[in-house]
Amino acid sequence: MIDPTVDQKLRDLMVSYQAGEFQAFAELYRLLAPKLRGYLSSLTFRPEQAEDLLQETFLQVHRARQSYLPDLPVSPWVFAIARHCFLMECRTFSRKRRQEVFAEDELDIPVPAEVESLADRLALRRALARVAEDRREALMLHHVWGFSYQEIAGMVGIGAGAAKVRAHRGMQDLRALLTATENEEYRDG
Repeated sequence: MIDPTVDQKLRDLMVSYQAGEFQAFAELYRLLAPKLRGYLSSLTFRPEQAEDLLQETFLQVHRARQSYLPDLPVSPWVFAIARHCFLMECRTFSRKRRQEVFAEDELDIPVPAEVESLADRLALRRALARVAEDRREALMLHHVWGFSYQEIAGMVGIGAGAAKVRAHRGMQDLRALLTATENEEYRDG
């Protein structure tokens, strides 16, 4: 869940930004950019591409600022814009380019500190890279960034039940991949 205090601060900043107080944009950026960068990195697996998408996201936030409804949380609205920017970029490039295999050391998926004890970061990154994109996205949005299934549903254009199923199946896939990796290491060790 989104922290109500942070949510209210973001709402206040967004309303101020809509009213023409452009310094509010800098504060919105400061508060939202780290999480958005992590989210976009989990979609692209390329830090430089995630950074470009982050800039595009905030450009679109600027352009769409008057469409924001103050009664709604800001984070899901901005994450939906980020997702849209990612999807638009995917449509721009050929399918071949989207399916490039990247070097292991280029993977940049944020890993919460509490997860580090479950598996080493590289094994987790490798496993996450192998989880289907729609499941990985729902898993990350819920378990890493704390969005509710209803919020995820609004961001990705599916029902809340479908968001829950995707996140659950993504977690099952991740566990299975990590277990398989541990078993391989045990046999090899």
